[in-house]
Amino acid sequence: MASLSCFCMSMHLLFLYLLSQPIDAHNLSRSMKPLCLEDEMSALLQFKERYKIADVSNGHLAHPKTLSWKNSQDCCSWDGIKCDKNTGHVIVLDLGSSFLSGFIDNNSTLFQLAHLEKLNLSNNDFNYSQIPSRVGDLLRLTHLDLSASIFSGQVPSEIFKLTRLVYLNLRYNADDCTNLLKMKAPGLRSLVQNLTSLEELFLGTINTSSEVLKTLANLSSLRRLDMDHCNLDGVFPSAIFLLPKLRYLVVSQNHALTGSLPDFNSSSPLEVLQLYHTSFSGELSSSVGILPSLRILDVTNCKFSGSIPASFANLSNLESLGVSTNPLTAQSISSLSWVWKLKKLTALALVRNNLYGEIPPSIRNLSQLVELVFIGNQLSGTILSQLMNLTRLALLDLKGNNFYGEIPSSIYQLKNLRVLILAQNNFIGTVELDNFLKLKQLEVLQLSSNRLSCRTSSVNVIHPQLQVLGLASCNLSEFPAFLQNQEGMNWLDLSDNNITGDVPFWVWNGTFKDMQYLNLSHNFLTGLDRYYPINPLLMYTIDLSHNMLKGPLPEAPPSISYYIVSNNGLTGELPPWICNLSSAFTLDLSSNNLTGVLPVCLGNISESLVILNLKGNNFHGSIPELLMRGTQLTMINLSDNQLQGKLPRSLANCKILEFIDVANNFIVDTFPSWLGSLPELHVLILRSNRFHGVIERPKSSSAFLKLRILDLSINAFVGELPTEFFQSWIAMKSKTGNFTYMQRDLWPRCYLEFTYYGYYDFAMTVTYKGLEWYYPKILEVFMVIDLSSNLLKGEIPSVIGDLKGLQGLNLSNDFLTGHIPASLGNLTVLESLDLSRNTLLGQITQKLIELGFLSFLNVSYNNLTGPVPRGRQFDTFSNDSFEGNLGLCREFIYRRCRDSRDTSRQPSTHQEEDLGSPIELNWKIVLLGYGSGLVIGAVIGNAFISWKNVGFERNARRRRRPSWRQPRRGRNSWSGKFLNFCRY
Repeated sequence: MASLSCFCMSMHLLFLYLLSQPIDAHNLSRSMKPLCLEDEMSALLQFKERYKIADVSNGHLAHPKTLSWKNSQDCCSWDGIKCDKNTGHVIVLDLGSSFLSGFIDNNSTLFQLAHLEKLNLSNNDFNYSQIPSRVGDLLRLTHLDLSASIFSGQVPSEIFKLTRLVYLNLRYNADDCTNLLKMKAPGLRSLVQNLTSLEELFLGTINTSSEVLKTLANLSSLRRLDMDHCNLDGVFPSAIFLLPKLRYLVVSQNHALTGSLPDFNSSSPLEVLQLYHTSFSGELSSSVGILPSLRILDVTNCKFSGSIPASFANLSNLESLGVSTNPLTAQSISSLSWVWKLKKLTALALVRNNLYGEIPPSIRNLSQLVELVFIGNQLSGTILSQLMNLTRLALLDLKGNNFYGEIPSSIYQLKNLRVLILAQNNFIGTVELDNFLKLKQLEVLQLSSNRLSCRTSSVNVIHPQLQVLGLASCNLSEFPAFLQNQEGMNWLDLSDNNITGDVPFWVWNGTFKDMQYLNLSHNFLTGLDRYYPINPLLMYTIDLSHNMLKGPLPEAPPSISYYIVSNNGLTGELPPWICNLSSAFTLDLSSNNLTGVLPVCLGNISESLVILNLKGNNFHGSIPELLMRGTQLTMINLSDNQLQGKLPRSLANCKILEFIDVANNFIVDTFPSWLGSLPELHVLILRSNRFHGVIERPKSSSAFLKLRILDLSINAFVGELPTEFFQSWIAMKSKTGNFTYMQRDLWPRCYLEFTYYGYYDFAMTVTYKGLEWYYPKILEVFMVIDLSSNLLKGEIPSVIGDLKGLQGLNLSNDFLTGHIPASLGNLTVLESLDLSRNTLLGQITQKLIELGFLSFLNVSYNNLTGPVPRGRQFDTFSNDSFEGNLGLCREFIYRRCRDSRDTSRQPSTHQEEDLGSPIELNWKIVLLGYGSGLVIGAVIGNAFISWKNVGFERNARRRRRPSWRQPRRGRNSWSGKFLNFCRY
């Protein structure tokens, strides 16, 4: 016992002695691990000096590690550095999320660290540098992470020499959702062949532009594979799903990638399976239900059919389920009773799955639920009180259903809510917005497009900082006052309200510094108070359409993608800043009072432009060659202006152009047969211009293959109807079609999640069923041909009967002869047929009785004879449909039909000569003027046409064309044009 006490005393004295002696830190370090080598320390310090440290105020999880690097310290103790314990060489350099900012190239001293085994440069800003090829010199690397550091260009092939790699991460190397990094062939093949030890491979957002290689299935050690948004195509090898160690598989957002789910086995370790936004198809395999470890399954926006297998109920570890937007069989939500048994579920998204019925009370069993999304179904009923039991809910999105009743006050008890979207339902009642704003964590509030009346109180109440606010159609009469304190707002929709007066100054210059989307359309706004967005770098969309704004165009920032100010009273010429909109996708200035000549500089913005709508202004002069570089243009509408000259031939360069409308101008040109080479052209409207000459035969049999709407009316086309064109219009030969609207979405490339940007609908005006109609939306299946009010002659080609998808045919006001072809009886979906004011003869073919959808028929003022067919819809047509044909007989026309042997049915020649046809009367007037030497005009074919410049009327929503018996005097009336000769 005494010896033990002496030993303890001796150790105590030794410890006190050691404390009293000065100990060199370097000596202590040497005793524990070797010092960092001087040349490697120097290389690291030189690397540090090359980079600035970006603003770290918003990065609470980031750490600028190089700030701790001091020359007086052992570099092995620096943040982000790890050395080999025996040699002192730096083997780990971890500078992830260090806020480095600057360029990197092959001269970087980083590549002097030849013993590196792990290199992490992720989440920095290397300012679009190329990945240095000298990365391939670091042959000892097993881990390489260059993700999210803004690299660009080609991935160097030298990386594929790093045969020891088990971890490679190159994903998300851009902050604007574009594929800045590329891996050209045979890059992916070389990677797979050389890096055979890979366990984790992340290539998301790298543009590989190639098929998925079957050899990927040879990476037997692969545990994680991420090839999201890589422009992959072809068939995805099913063997990859069955790799024995694969736990994480993400190939989402490769829209052209096809494939199907295999038959899984229960030994699969798969935990995450994400295929969303691909073209995978077939049925959802029931074998998915035997994957014991599956936590996340997302097949949103694929092409899977059938129903959701009940075997999914066995996925006891499932935390997130997304099967949205697939063409699944419609089913009641009550049939998904197994869903409510998935106790670990934290995220459930059933979007556009054809679900109907009411949410069952058993939803309360999902007590762990954080995200609940039921967008775009047919769900109904009121919001269940059981939802209030889901106290962990941070996201509740019920947009686009049939929920009704008042929004229950109990919803304010969901204190964890960050996102609440109830838009596009049938909710009613008065909503006190201040109650929602008591949810202190709320960031997104969407109540748009219900039947609500929204109210708010004082601006002084402390509110949460919203990022997204949608209050469209909420009966607001003024801007909510609390918006003045919303400094973080970047998405605001106050459209379809009753807001009057000027847009307040603080909207532009005081509050919304980070605004990306602003929609104030369909109000009663009259002015803009010193308009200019604070942060144009973020502004994607400005929509001020359908207001009462006056004065010049409100200035748009150069970064704008969607600029829509249509249907206002804006005046003046296009300002110079219009030429700076190099990022514009949609430019809609239609239905204003803008004037002047279209600037040539519009050609500078055409490269990115998708939609150009200048309809309904007072622009004059020629149309510039504004589309010389245009490759994205889908829709161009220049109608209802005073434009002259010819159509720009550069339109032929726009290979994805779908819609052209130049109606109601003064364009002098021949038929643009050169537009037939546009493979996607659906709509061509040249109505009411000065097009002339024959409608030339197509140079190719594949011209206008997808044309669905053609309007050449009120021009001066001559010759016979274009039989060859009718034969080439493949799209019109099919009665089947897509029952969707011609439109383009307004989603920017990168967009705020949980927001609705909407769609831009193509619109047009055509004459249909005898009336002039404005169509604010155009169905893909709508097919119309209007060649009326020209100088066309000859017979109606029988090949028109092959256009079986045709719904409207207007050949009136021409010089057509011959019989009505029986082949028109093949147009079984035809709804409107106008052959009036020609010189057609013979009987009305009995085949027309077979047109069961025909609701409008006009064959008046021809030389038709015989009895009018009886039966079906023909008995519903009024006498106006047949008047002016003295040889026709029918009850209550000129006389009743008698026995077929009664020759008195035929009119006398004397009677015809006395009455004359309206066309002949007009020609007599023309010839009279010509004989007296008073004709002024242009000779086209055998007709004399005045080009007198007179005003034209704006299109009305429903305007019947003037009767032939009261000749038109306007610019668009040929009889009026003829009379102009005599007047001068």
